[in-house]
Amino acid sequence: MEIYKGMSTFAGIAIGKIFYYNRAEYQLSQYLINNVKYELTRFEQAKDQVLKDLQHQLKMADQEEQKEDLQHQISVLSMGSFEKAVESMIKAEKVSAVYAVMTTKEELSATFASLEDPAVKEQIRCVRQNADHLITVLGGVLPRIDLGKEPVILVSDSLSPTEIMEMDKGQLLAVVTQQGSQVSHAAILARTMAVPSLVGISPKEEWNGSNAIVDGYTGTLYIQPDGEFLKEYEIRRIADIEEREDLLKLRHQKDETVDGRIVPIYANIGNLDDLNSVLYYEAAGIGLLRSEFQYLGRENYPSEEELFAAYKRVAQTMGRKRAVIRTVDLGADKQAKYLKIPEEINPIMGNRGIRLCLDRREMFKVQLRAIYRASAYGRLALMYPMIDSMEEMDAIEQILAEVRAELDEKRQPYQEIPKAIMIETPAAVMISEELAKRVDFLSLGTNDLTQYTLAMDRQNPLLRNKYNDHHPAVLKMIQMVVDAGHKNGRKVYICGEIAADTKLTHTFIQMGVDGLSVVPACILPVRRAVRNTDLTEGKD
Repeated sequence: MEIYKGMSTFAGIAIGKIFYYNRAEYQLSQYLINNVKYELTRFEQAKDQVLKDLQHQLKMADQEEQKEDLQHQISVLSMGSFEKAVESMIKAEKVSAVYAVMTTKEELSATFASLEDPAVKEQIRCVRQNADHLITVLGGVLPRIDLGKEPVILVSDSLSPTEIMEMDKGQLLAVVTQQGSQVSHAAILARTMAVPSLVGISPKEEWNGSNAIVDGYTGTLYIQPDGEFLKEYEIRRIADIEEREDLLKLRHQKDETVDGRIVPIYANIGNLDDLNSVLYYEAAGIGLLRSEFQYLGRENYPSEEELFAAYKRVAQTMGRKRAVIRTVDLGADKQAKYLKIPEEINPIMGNRGIRLCLDRREMFKVQLRAIYRASAYGRLALMYPMIDSMEEMDAIEQILAEVRAELDEKRQPYQEIPKAIMIETPAAVMISEELAKRVDFLSLGTNDLTQYTLAMDRQNPLLRNKYNDHHPAVLKMIQMVVDAGHKNGRKVYICGEIAADTKLTHTFIQMGVDGLSVVPACILPVRRAVRNTDLTEGKD
C-alpha cells in the first residue's frame, strides 16, 4: 500500500478505482459559426452516417439485448423530433451543428431529468447516445470528460473551472489534484459536487485503474490498500454516510439560533445542474450564482437568448426564493481563447471582474439585458464583482439606464431588480459605507478579500500553509462592512468559502452578519451550527 498526504478541500470518504485524467487527451469547446446552409447539410450527412453505423452494428450484433438496444436507438433517431429541434437551433441561433446537437441534448436531458417514467428515461438515454455519436461524426469532442461507466476517483495534475463544470458529477467519487488550494476556483466548484477532494498530491499515470481510498478528513490518499485496511475504511465510509443521513433530518428545519435569531442560509452555485440541490437542501435561495459557466469552454460569446434561457430557468425554478446572479467575473484563471484577454504579469491583480465588463460594455449589456428579461419570471437580484470605486458604480448605473431604455423601447417586460456589491478588496471595505448607499445589500466575497488583504495568491501552492482566512485583519474587515451596511439600513451577507466554516458560525452571528451563502453540500452542516448557536450564553 502506498500513502500520500495532501490537503483536504472537502471532507468525506471515497473508495473506488482511479481514473487518471491527462488534459492533453481532451479538447473541450463549443462551436459557433454563421454558415447556416453548410451546417444544416453537415448535420444531415452526420445523421445519415450515424444511421448507417447503427444499422451495421445491428447486423453484426449477436446478443438479443444488444439488438433491441440498437433498434431502439435507430427508432429514436428516425422519429424526427430531435432532428427538428437541432435544425431549428441552427437556423434561429446561427450556431454550428456540433453546438446545436450538444445543446439540444442537454436541454432535453434537463427537461426530463426529474421524471421517473422508465420509458421516458430510456428515450432520453437513446437521445444522448445518438447525440454523442453525432458529435463524434461531426468532428467535435464530447462536452463532458468521459469518466467511464462506473464511478471513479479522478486524479490529475490540475483541473480548470471549465473542466470541473463539464464533468458528470454522478460519475465522481472523489477528486485528487497536484495544483490548487482550498480556495482555488476549481476546488470551490469541486465542493459543489459534494465529493471528497484533495490537493497537493502529484498524480502518477500508473495509478490508472488502481483501487484507492480518499480520506477527505485527513487529506490522505491510499493506493492499493490491503484487505483489512480496506474493511476498516469501508466501516468508516458507512459511518460517514450515516452522519450525512442524520444531517438530512435538518432539511425542513429553520435557519434559527437557540435564542430565536433568523440567519438564512443561501446556496452558492456554479451551473444550472446545482439548482435541484438548492431546492433539495431547502436553502433560503441562491446567494451567489457564478455566471462564468456560460462563458467558459466555448469559442465565442454566448448570445443574449442563451443567457436569457438560463436565467429564466433559474428564476422559474427558484419561484418565490431570491436568486442573486453575479455578473460575469472573467479574467485571472477564468479565461477562454475568444476573450483575447492580453497576457498579464499578475492576472489576479489585473483586468478582471467588473473592470473587464466595463471595458467590454457590449458583452456586459448583453448579460444585463438577459438578466432583466428573466426577472419577469421570478425573484432575481444582481451582484457586481470586484467593485472598489464610486466611478465604477457611476458607469454601471449609466449602462443599466441604457439597458432599461432598450427594453422599454421593445416593450419587453422586466422587474426592478435589487442590486448588490461583492466586497472583495480592502478598498471596497474602506469605502463600504459609501458603497452601501448605492445598492440594496452587500455581500462579502472573502476568498478574494483574504488574498488581497494578506497579499497572498490563494492558488499558490507554496503559500498553502501560510494562507489564513481566519486572520484577525480579515475578521475585522468583515465587522467593518457589517457595521457600515447596518448604519445605512442594508443587510450584509458572506458568500465566500469561509461562510461554510462552522468554527466561525457563532462569530459571524455575533458580528451581526445577516445571512450566509455556501455550496449546497455545506448547507446542512452550517444550518446545524446556526441552530446550535446561542448568543445569550455567558450573559447575565
